[in-house]
Parts: sequence; structure tokens; C-alpha cells
Amino acid sequence: MGFFTDTSVCIGCKACEVACKEWNLVPASGSSGDGGMDLLGLSYDNTGDLGANSWRHVAFIEQQVPASRVDNLGMPTIGAPEQEDEAGVRWLMSSDVCKHCTHAACLDVCPTGALFRTEFDTVVVQPDICNGCGYCVPACPYGVIEKREDDGRAFKCTLCYDRIGDGLEPACAKACPTDSIQYGELDVLRQRAEQRKQELHADGVTEARLYGENPDDGVGGTGAFFLLLDEPEVYGLPPDPVVTTRDLPGMWRRAGAAALGVAAAVVASFVGARR
Repeated sequence: MGFFTDTSVCIGCKACEVACKEWNLVPASGSSGDGGMDLLGLSYDNTGDLGANSWRHVAFIEQQVPASRVDNLGMPTIGAPEQEDEAGVRWLMSSDVCKHCTHAACLDVCPTGALFRTEFDTVVVQPDICNGCGYCVPACPYGVIEKREDDGRAFKCTLCYDRIGDGLEPACAKACPTDSIQYGELDVLRQRAEQRKQELHADGVTEARLYGENPDDGVGGTGAFFLLLDEPEVYGLPPDPVVTTRDLPGMWRRAGAAALGVAAAVVASFVGARR
């Protein structure tokens, strides 16, 4: 099970952010320490990024384009002649979330078993088992998971594990008024996403692309993938994410071989000394 986020119909209402916080009792964001909102100066974005207190983050990207290429909804106007002397703004909005990777590095490095994979193939943190070591934080290739400053433990999206276990939609998907966030079986969502991409291409929005739906990518595919209207970097997403623990087996093998070599040298030196 997972999420498909169609950014082409996101209106930036932040209903998903609010629903996530209310259902999961996530504290209010705010680096000022008073739990209030931050005025970041980044368009209408007041949460900044995903973190321990922001399990959903609505990004607002404003792009300067010729006015003739922008319609009333902030989308590119198809077939309109460009007028370079008139400036316009193209709005790109997207609700980001933990990707629930197939090959999840946070799972690999957690020493206590606080992170586990559920029967829905999602990745969840158990706060009562987390010891606050923080190993999972740098392990995440998307920079999603974070430790809560006043608590010390790591937190992130659970894909509303308690709700989906009872057959309910995650709170963010339930609250989304445009169905930008869709929840369901990943195979069904991938088919739906591909159809939506083809529709946009047919309408002239050739920059539409899918991100995270490929099971052969560097993290084995994600449980939360997106339809984007620009390059992933524009949305703050890594273009080619790779599971950060990919090279660990080889590193351990090389370290083991080196240790055996040192041990053999020590034994040989003792044997030679006795002779």
C-alpha cells in the first residue's frame, strides 16, 4: 500500500498538513521554540521541510515565466504565443512525505528494532523502542527522518498505520479536496499515474513525469511516488536517490579480510619468535 501524489492538481491548501498533525498528534512546527509558525519568506511555505514535527510538507515553488504561458490557475497555457516582455508566475505545489522505501536504509542501521516494516510494506518508527541514537537520520537518502529536539527520539510519517489497519484512508489522503494525494495498492496507483501522465502529455504538458514509481531505482522503488511538472530538483527531491547502506556488505567483507590478515600476521610473528 502507498501514496500517489499528483502535483498537477495540488492547490496548496495544506489540508494534508493539518489533518496529519491532528490525527497523529504531531506538535506544531516552528524553529523559534514557541511552537508557532515560521515566516520563512519562501512564498506561502511556513514549514520549510519534512522533519520530526512536519510529516507532510506542502512546497510552494514560484517560477518566473512569460505571462502568456500562464493561465489563471498558474499552469502553463497550452499553445499560447510567448511574449517575453511580460512577466508571469507559474505555481508548482506539491505535498511531500516519507517515501517508505523498498530498500530502507533507516531500517538497516537501527540498532534497537524501533524501525520496522509493516504488513502493508510501509516503514514505521516505534517511539517506545527508539533510543534516540540518530543513526537513521543521515541514513535516509531523502532527508525525511529527524529527531525531535525536546524529546530526542526520531519521528516520521507512519502512513497512518493505525488507520489503514482498520481499513481507513490515511488522514492526509482523506482530507485532500482535489485527490492530489491518493492512497491504495501500489500496482493500481502506478497504472493510474501512468495514465494521468499520458493525459497531460496529450494536453501539451510534456514536462509531466513520474518520480519514485520505478522498482529498479536506487531504493528499489518507493511506497510514496509523485507526478511532477518539472525536474525533481525543483521540488527539492534528489534526482537519483540511492540507499545509503548499499555498500555496507562489501565494506564489512573488506574489513573482515583486513582483520584476518592482521590476525594472521600476528600469529606468524609469534610463531617466528618462538623458533
